[in-house]
Amino acid sequence: MGLIKAAKEAIKGTFADQWKEAIRCEDLNNDVLMVKKTTPNGVISNKSTIIVAPGQCAVIYDNGKVIDATAEEGFYSFDSSSSPSFFAGDFGKTFKEMWQRFTYGGKVAKEQAVFFFNLKEIIDNKFGTAAPIPFQDWSHPIPNQMTNTITPMRVQIKCYGKYTFKISNPALFMQELAGTAERYTKEKVVEQIRAEVIAVFQNLVNELGSEKHKIPVLEMPSQTDEIRAMMDEMVFDEPVRKRGLSIVGFAVESVTLDEESERKIDQYELSSNAHMQQGRLVDAYAEAVQSAAENKSGSINGFMGIGMMNMATNGMVGGAATGPWQNTQNSQMDLSGMQNTNINTVQNNNNAQESSQQQNVNPAENAPKQNVQLPKNSNVEEWQCSCGAKNIGKFCSNCGSPKVLKKQCPNCKAINNAEDKFCGECGTKLD
Repeated sequence: MGLIKAAKEAIKGTFADQWKEAIRCEDLNNDVLMVKKTTPNGVISNKSTIIVAPGQCAVIYDNGKVIDATAEEGFYSFDSSSSPSFFAGDFGKTFKEMWQRFTYGGKVAKEQAVFFFNLKEIIDNKFGTAAPIPFQDWSHPIPNQMTNTITPMRVQIKCYGKYTFKISNPALFMQELAGTAERYTKEKVVEQIRAEVIAVFQNLVNELGSEKHKIPVLEMPSQTDEIRAMMDEMVFDEPVRKRGLSIVGFAVESVTLDEESERKIDQYELSSNAHMQQGRLVDAYAEAVQSAAENKSGSINGFMGIGMMNMATNGMVGGAATGPWQNTQNSQMDLSGMQNTNINTVQNNNNAQESSQQQNVNPAENAPKQNVQLPKNSNVEEWQCSCGAKNIGKFCSNCGSPKVLKKQCPNCKAINNAEDKFCGECGTKLD
């Protein structure tokens, strides 16, 4: 018994009048995967016609065995005296295996039927991750100074999307899922496929976040072609294929982060901006030091500005540079050495400035001491200034300091203040 494809001329000719029965299936929509068709008495008469529409596969079933099949559209005549024709197109080898091995034991004898399979792509199947899954996000790398390496940020994501599938092996699909059911819809298998698709997707996520691909977490929806190629290359959908199905399309429509991952990325961005700001402060700091050192008249103000810059560097930048750098606590730039150097520079310049100011205010202090020579037998009282010069006027001729009355010890000749009653050196009573 087998199928004989009718010539196009015979469809409307006298040969068409000889067809006793016409078996066809017109209701294979997106929700129907397989339909069983037969005659009222369960026997397909000789010379009956079987019509196969585009996107369909017809399998002739006789008393528990598959005797013939075709995946080519057209009109066929069922000939009980002919051998199987296997007009199978791409499924020739598959149908031969069905004919040789496919049997259903314990079935009612004298049962004949045609099983029509939907070979079209079954679309609009949704999937989503019920719980967040881990992902290595290379778009937010974290430096590890201990090992001098870069590691990706570990985040938790939820993904939603759609996939399409189709029957790729009618024999395996019939053997594993559909059997000889009167009607088999995708509703009966879609939940199982969805669970397997989620498992497939988790493997894909691990691969997309590997060091080989380094797909940024938020760019995953744009990687449809790469995901599909990766799925074929690594056979991630093998559990689905074992049921005679295959995933045709796979699209990630949205990727969302859990709250903890969003917080980590926000802190990462804040930390990155802080490090950039810190770099700009360091550059400005160096320029300020150089400018202050070169500015003879305003170095004090310049170094005061540097001190304020130190506080900004330690306060604003230092506080913002924490967060996702948990495994690199020493990753911040250490400016303490630079700050100590600059503080010493400030002190040295301050000392130089004070010395210069003192020289400008009272230059006579550093001048050689000159004593006034008094004529002999003079009644003018001589006094000695704190700078060591001896004078006779009201002001020191050497440093300009005003006259301060002093007492000289008659014993040790030490100079004491006018109000002192005893010498500070030897204790002799002063007049």
